[in-house]
Amino acid sequence: MARPRGRLSQGILLLDSEGLSKTVRADPQVTAFVKMAQSKDMLVAVSDLTLIEAWHDKIQMDRFCWYVSRLQVLPVTESITWNAISLLREAGLHGHKYAIDAVVAATALSHQGPRIILASDADDMIKLCGEKVHVEAL
Repeated sequence: MARPRGRLSQGILLLDSEGLSKTVRADPQVTAFVKMAQSKDMLVAVSDLTLIEAWHDKIQMDRFCWYVSRLQVLPVTESITWNAISLLREAGLHGHKYAIDAVVAATALSHQGPRIILASDADDMIKLCGEKVHVEAL
């Protein structure tokens, strides 16, 4: 179960839709990242939009819900929305194609400490985050 973020929490590990999908499939690479993050008392999370993006009809809903219950699901706040728009503008990207990536990037950037995003398209995420976030390609 996701633990509440305490005073000792340091940083965030954020999963994009592929990271979440691989979590649900118990992918060894993603599982290792999650365990590492938890051992460092990092917040392991997904954006609520990532849940929607990762869902498809071949996923077993009970399995999906069980794995999601072990993560912190972060809301898309107004602040994150405006920061995502700024990131899109700065990167010269269009919201139609990159909206959810921009939300994930803005969510990571809203946290202090080390920031890691597990992403299927690392190049786009790096365009959005720059060097402020470590992006790990899946």
